[in-house]
Amino acid sequence: MNTTAAIKIWSECLNFIKDNIPEQSFATWFLPIQAVSIENSILTVQVPSRFFYEWLEEHYIKLLKTSLQKVIGIDAKLVYNIVVKKDSKNLNDHITVNIPSSNTQKVKSQNFTNFYATGSDFKNPFIIPGLQKIKVDAQLNHSYSFDNFIEGESNRLGRSGSLAVSEKPGGTSFNPLFLYGGVGLGKTHLANAIGLKVKELFPEKIVLYVSMEKFTQQFIDSVKSNNRNDFIHFYQMIDVLIVDDVHFLSGKKATQDVFFHIFNQLHQNNKQLILTSDKSPIDIQDIEKRLISRFKWGLSAEINKPDFVTRKAILKSKLLKDGFELSEEIIDFVANSVKSNVRELEGAIISLIAHSSLTKKEITLDLAKKTLEGFINYARKEISIEFIQQVISDYLKVPIESIQSKTRKRDVVQARHLSMYFAKKYTNSSLSSIGSKIGKRDHATVLHACKTVVNLSETDKVFKGYVDEIDKKIFVN
Repeated sequence: MNTTAAIKIWSECLNFIKDNIPEQSFATWFLPIQAVSIENSILTVQVPSRFFYEWLEEHYIKLLKTSLQKVIGIDAKLVYNIVVKKDSKNLNDHITVNIPSSNTQKVKSQNFTNFYATGSDFKNPFIIPGLQKIKVDAQLNHSYSFDNFIEGESNRLGRSGSLAVSEKPGGTSFNPLFLYGGVGLGKTHLANAIGLKVKELFPEKIVLYVSMEKFTQQFIDSVKSNNRNDFIHFYQMIDVLIVDDVHFLSGKKATQDVFFHIFNQLHQNNKQLILTSDKSPIDIQDIEKRLISRFKWGLSAEINKPDFVTRKAILKSKLLKDGFELSEEIIDFVANSVKSNVRELEGAIISLIAHSSLTKKEITLDLAKKTLEGFINYARKEISIEFIQQVISDYLKVPIESIQSKTRKRDVVQARHLSMYFAKKYTNSSLSSIGSKIGKRDHATVLHACKTVVNLSETDKVFKGYVDEIDKKIFVN
């Protein structure tokens, strides 16, 4: 048992972890952890409560595993030392229990080679009659089901379309189902929920969830190992293919080509495709028109930011799940304060619960205001297209009316281009929406403006100075 060595190792792990998660999450979930000992590549750390341990295992196990392996080595293991109160009147009377990291939700590997059946029969499944279906890990997150997805005006079309697809995969006109919207609004949740429901209703169907980044890497690996045909044949055997963040196809010509052929084969055989993206099909840049056309064949459903009623319902569902109760006043306060997305809304309530647990203070409105100050400031400072235009108008001394006009004067065009560039950078609005709000332009004009700003920033130091100054003012004002 070496406490000094354990502290040093854990400190190195923290340095890695800090670079990979938001600052507030790091302060809430990792700073309270204390290193206890290190023995035979097994690091023991102390956490404040069982709730704390369960949260780490559910949400940060992959990050913990990676950090430990980087510092200790491939055989690294983690044990939690948890403080547990005795059944005693003395509040300071407690014991500690050691629990090995169980990785309750398996880290989903998605390694390409793991999907294949052994033996040579798999080489070309389409010329082998009666080939038995291979076993495929669906790679689904079982926490993301329809049961715990809160429906509201902002996501009703997406949820209804998702439910219809899950009950009749490949048998509706919603093929592909294309879910798009900003970060943390529930696209991945709905996509996983479809997969889980299909597996429940149709156990014999092969379902697979894969991120576009992982798909691309698998394709690259297959080319390097001369297994490109096997890669294509495998994906063409899937009954329900869920591809997350399909916008990462942008600029990847070879991957677009192989995905096009896989898409066609699946669609022609009435297999179901579910795609998610942070942009609508028409707003995804640098993708072949034939793919964009196919993305629009089925149902495209936008997931928007939840309204107040939906945010309250999400908070109440989260509290019920975690076994906590809060007054309506506090729930209303949190719902009114955090408006950006579902992920931050849940993060806010978890931070509040954790703060109360660690400090042993009752959750009051004052405690909520103090704890969620960072979330509230961010929510108040939500950046809009109108706000961006005002900042640029003030900085460049160009009236907003001129930015919105048809004039082609150089200074006005520059202000217009900058407005479009920062609107794309700091809002979740589509290119079409940005163009509509800045002089009633189309999405192609917005795309051209953004490229112009990027190119000028790389070649003109004075212009880059303007961009940097405006960037700062957007956050200061």
